[in-house]
Amino acid sequence: MRKLITAISRKIMEVVHFEARRVEYVERILINQGRLLTTQQTNGSTNQRLNLMEKEFSIFSQFGEDGIIQYLVNLIDIPNKTFIEFGVEDFAESNCRFLMMKDNWRGFVIDGNDRNISRLIKNYYYWKYDLQAICAFVNKDNIEDLLDHSGFDHDLGILSIDLDGVDYFILSSIAKFKPRILICEFNPIFGPTRKVTVPYDEKFQRFKHHYSGQYWGASLSAINDVATRLGYGLIGTNSAGHNAFFIRDDLMKQPLNRVDPERAFNSPTYRDSRDVRGNISFINFSARQKLIQGLPVLNTETLLLERL
Repeated sequence: MRKLITAISRKIMEVVHFEARRVEYVERILINQGRLLTTQQTNGSTNQRLNLMEKEFSIFSQFGEDGIIQYLVNLIDIPNKTFIEFGVEDFAESNCRFLMMKDNWRGFVIDGNDRNISRLIKNYYYWKYDLQAICAFVNKDNIEDLLDHSGFDHDLGILSIDLDGVDYFILSSIAKFKPRILICEFNPIFGPTRKVTVPYDEKFQRFKHHYSGQYWGASLSAINDVATRLGYGLIGTNSAGHNAFFIRDDLMKQPLNRVDPERAFNSPTYRDSRDVRGNISFINFSARQKLIQGLPVLNTETLLLERL
């Protein structure tokens, strides 16, 4: 009986190992496809007014962020090939994974869930690349210490923020690090012009504050105000309508151009709202706005509470 159990266990491990290798081989193919797309981007670049959405393609990013990032890192001088990304879950789907695996950038990622980090460090790319990962719940008081933990130069290549929470306050608290490219998620449900954010709560969790998952983060205009104060210009958003891209002021050059939030904004195409039972409801943009109507938000100009 013991021999049988040992044989079965060995066979299971062989299957698991084979599947892991298969995934790695498939991802090599994806990365090589991304190389070709990046080459096409570079060969087709012009000095005309930039439309970020035309640069999109997805290898490991949720939407078209991989393509936008490749375009920008090939346009801007970035001496330190480093990125910090937080809110990554297990990093399988993320903004900077393709950059790490294609261009061998060094990375530091943060997520607040132990299971996510555990899954990440078991993946083949964790040992294969210079990637650090820690489990921490980010707030405005610990963000600078967490970033210092990376050991990276403050002249960072990319900082990507995707917390689905109090992102406005986290971004406002970053003083020492000066990434050349800043990517920040915003909540399109709040619209293009209102300068609002959810009130600060260091333990904010998206689905605990409202079952729909639509009440989180800050508007594009509010995020843009913080970025402007920190020395960044908004150059556009992704076509899905939730990630904003900023370039440090001293690096702004043609074909990059500052755009105002109203012009950069586009209604989101994804439908991720949940019903009271936690199931995806597939409702449209205006219906999602109605779900959270009346909930409190902080006006980032007046610092007074308002209602959606």
